[in-house]
Amino acid sequence: MTANGLMFELPHIPRDAGHVVVANAADGTEGIFAARYAAQHKTPIYYVARDGAHMVDLAQVIKFEAPDIDIVQFPAWDCLPYDRVSPSAESAAQRMAALVKIGALRAKPRAAIILTSPNAVIQRVPKLSFIAKQIYSAKPGQTVSMDEITTRLATSGFERVSTVREVGEFAIRGGILDIFAPGSRAPVRLDFFGDTLESIRAFDAATQRTIKALKAFNLRPTSEVTLNNQTVARFRSSYLEMFGAAQRGDELYESISAQRRFAGMEHWLPLFYDDLDSPLRILPDAPIIFEHLSKEAIAERRTQIDDHYDSRQSSLESAANDSAVPYKPIRPELLYIPDDEFNAQLSARAHVDLTPFDQLESERRSIVSINTRAGRNFSVERETPNLNIFELAARYIADQRAEGKQTLLTGWSEGSLSRLVQILQEHGLGGFQPVDQSGKLAQLSSSVTATAVLNIEHGFETEKFLVLAEQDILGDRLV
Repeated sequence: MTANGLMFELPHIPRDAGHVVVANAADGTEGIFAARYAAQHKTPIYYVARDGAHMVDLAQVIKFEAPDIDIVQFPAWDCLPYDRVSPSAESAAQRMAALVKIGALRAKPRAAIILTSPNAVIQRVPKLSFIAKQIYSAKPGQTVSMDEITTRLATSGFERVSTVREVGEFAIRGGILDIFAPGSRAPVRLDFFGDTLESIRAFDAATQRTIKALKAFNLRPTSEVTLNNQTVARFRSSYLEMFGAAQRGDELYESISAQRRFAGMEHWLPLFYDDLDSPLRILPDAPIIFEHLSKEAIAERRTQIDDHYDSRQSSLESAANDSAVPYKPIRPELLYIPDDEFNAQLSARAHVDLTPFDQLESERRSIVSINTRAGRNFSVERETPNLNIFELAARYIADQRAEGKQTLLTGWSEGSLSRLVQILQEHGLGGFQPVDQSGKLAQLSSSVTATAVLNIEHGFETEKFLVLAEQDILGDRLV
């Protein structure tokens, strides 16, 4: 029996099925379902997690189920709508790297999963054609102008520092240029002799020691706003058209006009470009999977956007006679995708809603069930005095084995999982076997409990399989 059959069977879901609801998809099954769905259709898919934190956890589960599948994580800005601060350098760089990867999937489609969040999926992005123009490549032996590279770095959102430690930073020391570009596992050191690029070496950001020599270097922008003559001219024109003549002391307008980056300028992103794209429109035929509660999270995000806009607009109107330059918000639909446009993108392609509940048939959607249910949770026992929760868990796992069920115990880290296994062994339960991918589960007998480090909050079960998560036994993690 295959590991797929042990966990749950995935029915074939045709690409032309339109709107499909996958019922009885218990918590913990989402990443496994996504991996199998992408493999079934051999195509890129979008997966909208319920929030950004869960998006990161899903990537680990997907790798456990399908180690060879490509995963692209496309996060949202880590700041509020209409904020006075910019998204962090890390999130901005990750978004730009993800957009480049999504563009590669459009050019050469293959099985892949684009993990994103409610906040990210309804926010507009620069077009790939513009991003492609900002990518710069170089190889050792080529004639390369260091000044040209540093100018690109400055206009693309990199920060000049004395020593490179984080993504989005660069440093210059004589004929040496250090850069930590988005999408790179380590920073690189470009060694120049005049205008000749002599070598490219990856180095460790902590020790600054060389790791290995590289054959090429690719530079991508780290921000969705690139300040050059074209984008600055477009911003100035759009800003004046939208808000009228700039007031004296308008730091946003003055900074951008001087091609200086300004904190929070990304919230005026549409003013820098003739047109923006939608994350979903980049791959217009790619199916979309919506995790349970993700659509509700999208609705909540829209409410938050409108509330913040109304607040900024009220402050702008009340400050009409104030000498200070107020915050001038752009209309929400310029940066965020409205409901009608978003729904039109869904209606034109296959999309799947996951739900842990049973569902009734409807003319507007198809229902498919994967027949999983929430696993055992020891919450009541944890609150009962004089009960040894580990003794109960050991006995429960032993009973499931006796019934012929394959069991999998998961933990949040190597240390916590090792400790949990040790305690269960002290309570008389043996026969544990670590696994690093789901394909190895079928090789184990039901008398053995597989163990794996997986960020699963709650386990699930079927007639033949049980996943018991660390939280099911010990309770919710402290955040």
